[in-house]
Amino acid sequence: MGRIAVIGAGLGAMAAAARLAVAGHTVTVYERTSTYGGAVGRFAREGFAFDTGPGLLHLPAVYRDLFVKTGKKPLEECVGLSQVDPAARHVFADGTRVDLPNASRAGTVAALDAALGAGAGERWGDFLTRAREAWDRTRRPLLEEPQPADPKALAQEPYPALRAGLLRRPTRTLAQVGERELRDPRLVALLDSYAEAYGFPASSAPASAAVLPYMEQTFGSWYVAGGIRALADAVYERCRERRVEFVFGTEVTEVVEKDGRAVGVGLETGEAVDADHVVSGIPVPALYRDQLVEWEGSEDWARHQVLGTSRVTAHLALRGAREEGAVHRTVVHAEAGRPTVTVLRPDDPALHPEGAYEAVTVTATVPASGEWGGEPFADRMVEAASRAVPGLAERLLWRHVRAPEDVRAATGTAEVPGPALAGAGNALLPAANLSPVPGLYFAGGWSHPGGGLAHAGMSGALVAGLIVEGAEFRGSQ
Repeated sequence: MGRIAVIGAGLGAMAAAARLAVAGHTVTVYERTSTYGGAVGRFAREGFAFDTGPGLLHLPAVYRDLFVKTGKKPLEECVGLSQVDPAARHVFADGTRVDLPNASRAGTVAALDAALGAGAGERWGDFLTRAREAWDRTRRPLLEEPQPADPKALAQEPYPALRAGLLRRPTRTLAQVGERELRDPRLVALLDSYAEAYGFPASSAPASAAVLPYMEQTFGSWYVAGGIRALADAVYERCRERRVEFVFGTEVTEVVEKDGRAVGVGLETGEAVDADHVVSGIPVPALYRDQLVEWEGSEDWARHQVLGTSRVTAHLALRGAREEGAVHRTVVHAEAGRPTVTVLRPDDPALHPEGAYEAVTVTATVPASGEWGGEPFADRMVEAASRAVPGLAERLLWRHVRAPEDVRAATGTAEVPGPALAGAGNALLPAANLSPVPGLYFAGGWSHPGGGLAHAGMSGALVAGLIVEGAEFRGSQ
């Protein structure tokens, strides 16, 4: 078996490391910061604790598979995992509210009919039927298999064309889906919010982004007790159980090549470490920007799926307990100069001091470069959140704002990658797991199949499969 050098300790990189260690490889992870998890971080102050990255888990089967394949204890014995129900409350600009149940299409249709009027649920249900067609056409090549060497087929829009008389009218963008099929501006806002949360503007996002609400509403939303950081803790512990070595506070400054192949890494200490394979879990654009490795056409790779969007997060420490009827997640849609925000209110005593307190996280999508708006923007975020949290202003003890520059400090880039999407001429495909340099592999949110907790875990599985089984590896069966 071989020696594996892993750059970065994000979730995708650790998922690959654990699987490779089980396969008999000697694995060492080099992380420039003092901790693991990458974007899945934790901010704690005065007894309050907050996730700094994702707050919910979708497609938990990805991590169930990781834990089954790497040890005796299944995921549920390592973390507390529970479904969030309702999955989300949506508060629209006109004041309409609707609670969408977790993983229940019939329940969602009924809730939309009750809140938005008869027929709204049926239109949404018909849309989900077409979204499922796009899902079925792209699920394996986009999620379960290595990216094809020639991804030409994925460049075509998989969302089904609508019939207009005797002809079929192709649907190119998510905005067209909303205009042609949903019509009600609140349904359109609901659809748009799934894509815009990942940084895909509805006006330019391909119609294939319809798979985003389909996935969430079909497979559900899950909460990890203690916050998503607890999932990172569990993956790290599983790696340690499999004797993966971690070297923290040590930056990799070079991917060492010999005869056109990656053969190790150079560290900031000046040490060179030999390896049979190198797995990079850091952002692909940063590999080129920081000159860790070069290859023909690397400038083009540096631009892979750079959406130009980031996140601003406001962590709110509140006095007083959650009111009766509070929900875990509320999406407050943009209105009166305020941005669309996602408000997370986990009912978890591990996240706040003992007694009547609450830890609330408010998130908005913003441009990654330039001025994001500073404290006045955060003020508007909190104002929007007050539509989800009664008496917020009076209950607020303090707030901590996490800006794009903080995202950069934690992950190496301010941009937050989105999941891979078909269509759009392949503009939204991330880098393949097999790099152009033999012996170098890409894992994590900046590589196939893209950003998000589940997608990062899938990338780790794909990289491990490619190293263990070689180029003939075709993904999960």
